[in-house]
Amino acid sequence: MVSAADRERTLARIRELCLALPETTERLSHGAPTFFVRGKRAFLMVLTDHHGDGRFAVWCAAPEGLQAMLVEADPERFFVPPYVGHRGWLGVRLNDGIDWDELEGIVEDAFATVAPARLLPGSQ
Repeated sequence: MVSAADRERTLARIRELCLALPETTERLSHGAPTFFVRGKRAFLMVLTDHHGDGRFAVWCAAPEGLQAMLVEADPERFFVPPYVGHRGWLGVRLNDGIDWDELEGIVEDAFATVAPARLLPGSQ
């Protein structure tokens, strides 16, 4: 399991990535730090040992087909999260090192999956 200090550092960096996106906010949802677009639509949650699963992970919205592709390609790192997995959300384990460039892309994809089109880059 990741130490509490490492989890806090990781959460701080995830928070920076999420809150840099337009009209995002953070609040606890079901006891987990959760990031929302316009305070309404969740796009990412950070969970620690959810119901004793031993994972430090993010659960996030994902474009259609991405969840299946990543879980099949690397099931040690990616998983189908409970409760939201049936809607295509992706679970990403953070226990064993983080590829920050990859995670930034995953965060951006999660945001783009739920955000109104006018908040996406290139839309005017």
